[in-house]
Amino acid sequence: MHFVQNFPFFCILLTLMGSVVSSVLKAKHAQRVTLFLIGAVLAMNVSVMIYTLQTGESYVYMMGHFPAPWGNEIRAGVLETVSMTVFLLVILFSFLGGMRRGEQELEQTKYNIFCILIDLTMLSLLALVYTNDLFTAYVFIEINTLAAAGLVMMRQNGRSLVAGVRYMMMNLLGSSLFLIGIVILYTVTGHLLMENIHDSVEQLAATGLYHVPLTVVVGLMSVGLAMKSALFPFEKWLPPAYSNATPTGSALLSSIVSKGYIFLLIKVYVRVIGFDVIQSLGICDVLFLFGAVGMIAGSLNAVRAKTTRMMVAYSSVAQIGYIFCALGLGTRAGVLCALWHTLAHSATKSMLFISSSELDRSSGYTDHLRTRLRGAFYRSPGASLAFALGAANLVGIPLLSVFITKVSMAQAAIEVGGRHMIIALLCLAVSTVLNAIYFLGSAMSIFTPDRTQAAVRVRMDRWTAVGIAGFIVMNLALGLFAQPIFGALGEAIVRFA
Repeated sequence: MHFVQNFPFFCILLTLMGSVVSSVLKAKHAQRVTLFLIGAVLAMNVSVMIYTLQTGESYVYMMGHFPAPWGNEIRAGVLETVSMTVFLLVILFSFLGGMRRGEQELEQTKYNIFCILIDLTMLSLLALVYTNDLFTAYVFIEINTLAAAGLVMMRQNGRSLVAGVRYMMMNLLGSSLFLIGIVILYTVTGHLLMENIHDSVEQLAATGLYHVPLTVVVGLMSVGLAMKSALFPFEKWLPPAYSNATPTGSALLSSIVSKGYIFLLIKVYVRVIGFDVIQSLGICDVLFLFGAVGMIAGSLNAVRAKTTRMMVAYSSVAQIGYIFCALGLGTRAGVLCALWHTLAHSATKSMLFISSSELDRSSGYTDHLRTRLRGAFYRSPGASLAFALGAANLVGIPLLSVFITKVSMAQAAIEVGGRHMIIALLCLAVSTVLNAIYFLGSAMSIFTPDRTQAAVRVRMDRWTAVGIAGFIVMNLALGLFAQPIFGALGEAIVRFA
């Protein structure tokens, strides 16, 4: 075994140890530990990504070198390492972009708790992406839920506390459904490792046994993770949670927390149950329908939103709809589209939250109304450019990453044909028009001079500037280098099962 193959396990262990150390440190030291952890984990993950891209194969790492059922396994391949690299870059730029605002908005005596929650969010994401064991995935789902609820409530005002409680209640219900699905699946197959479950499910499907229990399992897991990802109609907790957290918290909640659950659902569909079985159970049609409705409902709510952050939050509901609509097509092309949009939306939505927070600050925190953002470009040009880029991306402007999502979804729907094609193409068209209405309208307001007051540039601190600049480069890179990345992910999907 090459030494680099140990790095996924080292990442998990190092992050766990770092979160423990941060609990006894003061604010500044905890902040430095978190930055070190993000940088170290990112460097190790990039090393593993280069290794898997060179070999083109995935590998299994047995922790403690004990085989199943006594040991636990990590599996790393192109799909996991590329996705994790994008996620870690998002964590880095989100933390840097909202670091100064976090110091101002949070009590200094509790800032180390904020750093611990970020460490635990990164830890749970690493485990969800790399684990090859379903029960381990459930354990880190719960860790992720607790850390995310803490991020929502860190401001400790009335709205954030209520939003955090709502988040916790809805997400714990989703976790419970997922756990019940694991219990039934273990009862039927006798395994918890994903590959072993897959082999047992294939045999059961071939004999026709346990068709109803398998349908219940897939339904419970799908609904549980859909609730935690805020798929329509389970999205009521999302806008208050995203809009009342700190800028870093909002960026991580929208781009990292929900995407970890979606990545796990893709693993369940592809690696645990299998395409053929999933299609035969009819669950995909339900996901497709709710995803298509979510694309429209989220966009309509974003149009009606009164604040910039609420508009960006409701937009997440629509983008989650894109992902589940693509998954609901039940094909490899649909899964690839869903995975690509998971990465593209992570990079874009976190940039929008960080930049919109900076635009609000430069506008004097005046009710956060979009109409009050008129002329914001002249006060904060860097944040305005980032917001405009994110808005153009989610609308689907060519040469940007979400344009690839919409084209690939349309192609996947045309391959499926029938009602799926008509519904998907219609919802894509309507959602794109609605995206243009609320995003481009806000962007135009930002670049329109405000004649009622003098344009005074508000200085942006260097760490916020670094975070926003990193997001701009990252989003442009995902668009300009979409073809090789998309191709590598497409090849990896075939070997992922």
